[in-house]
Amino acid sequence: MTAGTVLLIAIPVLVVLAIVAFVTTSRRRDGQIVSDLSRETKRADRSESDVVDAADVEAEAKERYSETTPVEESAPAAAPAPRDPEEVGFTRRSLLNRGILASFTVAMSGFATASLAFCWPGAATGFGAKIAAGKLGDILDYIKANKAPYYVPEARSWVAPYPEEALGKAKGVYDDRLFDGYEAGIVALFQTCPHLGCRVPWCPSSQWFECPCHGSKYNRVGEKRGGPAPRGMDRFPVEIAGEKVSIDTGQRIPGPAIGVNTTGQEPEGPHCV
Repeated sequence: MTAGTVLLIAIPVLVVLAIVAFVTTSRRRDGQIVSDLSRETKRADRSESDVVDAADVEAEAKERYSETTPVEESAPAAAPAPRDPEEVGFTRRSLLNRGILASFTVAMSGFATASLAFCWPGAATGFGAKIAAGKLGDILDYIKANKAPYYVPEARSWVAPYPEEALGKAKGVYDDRLFDGYEAGIVALFQTCPHLGCRVPWCPSSQWFECPCHGSKYNRVGEKRGGPAPRGMDRFPVEIAGEKVSIDTGQRIPGPAIGVNTTGQEPEGPHCV
């Protein structure tokens, strides 16, 4: 089980446990407040009954005023309607607790959603996912007409031609994931120089990729030919469905080692760097 899968399972479990613990604590505090108030009320009632007896006071009043003022018997007072226990126990503290709980739940839900979106591979869009590059025929026509690789900005990649005659040498050097593209005549090269991360442009005169930062040079298929770079240009697998080409930028494959030259291409003019 990968670390991403463990994280994917652990985050929702931790969120649920935290919410349950918070709800339990909040209800216990609310119940304690209500029970404490009830005991105080009962104690006050008992203390008052010890000091004054309501029945004795009423009898004494009747006896005192019966000769001069007739006493009308009043109807017994109606018993107060029972109140909802939730209404009785709803205090400012419980309101605060519930507000904190709601805020905590919203925050943790947002965090869990963001974490799931980060861990779930199918949820990725843009760079890091599969990027549509266009139709294979259109890409090859552009390369031939302009004598330059086809640039796909969303994939941060150059799509360069890969010669059919170089496939034999490539099979002993390159990752198998690259051969769908190689056999179709293209290679997707990551635009970033593996030396210090500069963007590597195309040099029309030499027909090579040449890094302007420190002078690293690569042939048409991104194999290192000079400069301080530790390897050739990194590359992405290419998928071809019918005529549609997509570049899987979620799988960056390190470039070939120094000395690999499957095409034998030499500079075809002056260098740009």
